[in-house]
Amino acid sequence: MGKFVISKRKNGEFQFNLKASNGQVILASEGYTTKAACKNGIESVMKNSTEDKRFDRKKSKNGKSYFNLKAGNGQIIGTSEMYETEKAMENGIASVGKNAPGAKVEDETA
Repeated sequence: MGKFVISKRKNGEFQFNLKASNGQVILASEGYTTKAACKNGIESVMKNSTEDKRFDRKKSKNGKSYFNLKAGNGQIIGTSEMYETEKAMENGIASVGKNAPGAKVEDETA
């Protein structure tokens, strides 16, 4: 089972990472000014990760594949790592869809 890990950046902003059961980060958030906003972002990932249409598949300038998970309003709530292949990216999307909905939240800032 995956988990969300809340941490604090050097600039004081909060962020979360969704980690798969093997500990690998499968989705990273933007920076949030408050912990409450960060927790809202986690709830949004839990809700939106089960809908394939919320995943925006992309290619980087160097040809690697990645995806953004978007909320219903179109705002990006998480970004994946860079993948060597589209198949690996699709596996990453499947992993987010499997791990996010019931994931526990671990707060490293508490």
